[in-house]
Amino acid sequence: YRLPRAIARSHFGSSLEFHVMCDDVVLVTGGRGLVGRALQAVKDRWDAEWHFVHSGDADLTDLASTHTLFEAVKPTVVIHLAARVGGLFANMADQIGFFEQNLAINQNVVKCCHAHDVARAIFCLSTCVFPAVVELPMNEKHIHEGPPHPSNEGYAYSKRMLECLVRYYRQAHQREWLCVIPTNIYGPHDNFSLQDGHVVPALIHKCYVASRDQTAFTVAGSGKPLRQFVYSEDLARAIISFLQKDHCKKNSSVIVCPDDGDELSIEEVASTIAGAFGFSGAVELDPSRADGIFRKTASNLELRRLLGEEFRFTSFADGISKTVEWFRDKTL
Repeated sequence: YRLPRAIARSHFGSSLEFHVMCDDVVLVTGGRGLVGRALQAVKDRWDAEWHFVHSGDADLTDLASTHTLFEAVKPTVVIHLAARVGGLFANMADQIGFFEQNLAINQNVVKCCHAHDVARAIFCLSTCVFPAVVELPMNEKHIHEGPPHPSNEGYAYSKRMLECLVRYYRQAHQREWLCVIPTNIYGPHDNFSLQDGHVVPALIHKCYVASRDQTAFTVAGSGKPLRQFVYSEDLARAIISFLQKDHCKKNSSVIVCPDDGDELSIEEVASTIAGAFGFSGAVELDPSRADGIFRKTASNLELRRLLGEEFRFTSFADGISKTVEWFRDKTL
C-alpha cells in the first residue's frame, strides 16, 4: 500500500514527485542541493519512481518527522544527501551546531532506512573525514587514522559517525548500504556566495564581478595548492551506477574522484574560469591570504575496480564551461 498522492502532498508539499509504479522507489534527501539537482538531471538513466525532498518537506533532525516521510514514500532505495553545510568561518563559529544537527539527521535517516527495510542506500560523506595529516594518496582505509582538520571537525566527525553507522548496520543486518566520498564537487545549483561558497563557485562569482566591473580577478593565496574536482553530474552518474550494478553489496565506502594525475592547482582553476568567461583582464594572486592544506590527493582505485575504466569524468574545462553558462543565465 502506498500513501495516495493527495495525502502525501498534504503532508510534504508539491515538491514530492510521484510517478507511475516502478520496481524501485528512490528517496533522495537534500534533493534541492548541488548533487540532488544533478541527480534530477540524470535520473532518466534509471527507470525508477523518484522522490526528491528538501528541508521544507520533512525535518530530518526529528525522528518522528523522518518516519512520517518514509511512511509516505515507502522507498526501496535511499540516496542521503541532506546535511547542514557551510563555509570555513561558519564551521569554525559553530562546531557544536554542525556536529549535533548533522549527527541527528544522519542517525534518523539510518534508523528509518533500517526500520522501513530499505534494500539499497547511498550515504554521501566528504573528504573532510580524512585525517589532517595522512599518507597520500588517501584511500578508504585512512578515514579513522587520525583527527580531521580542526577548522571543520564538528562537521567532519558527524560524517565519520555516519560511516560507522552504515558499516555497523551492514555487519549486523547485512544491509547493502554504501558511503560515497567525493572530492571537491562543483556544478550548476552550487552555492556561489562570495562569503562562504567553496573554491570553484566563489571564484566563478568573483570572476563575474571582475568582468562586469572591469577590475582585476584576485585569487586568495599563492594559487599553488592542488585539488581534485568532480563535476556534480559525474557524481550523480556514479551513484546511479553503484545502485544499479549491486556494488553496494561489495563495499562499505568508496571515493569518487578523477585520476590523481588530474589534480589542478588553484591558479589553474582560476585560469580555466577566466577563459570560460572570456575574461582578458589581470588575474592576480594574493599570497598574503592563507592557502590551507597544500595537497589532499585521493585514490580512485576502488572506484575503477567497481565501475571500470569506461566510467568517464567530464573534463574540468567542459564542466567549468557548463557551470559558468548556468551561472550567467541565472545572474544576468
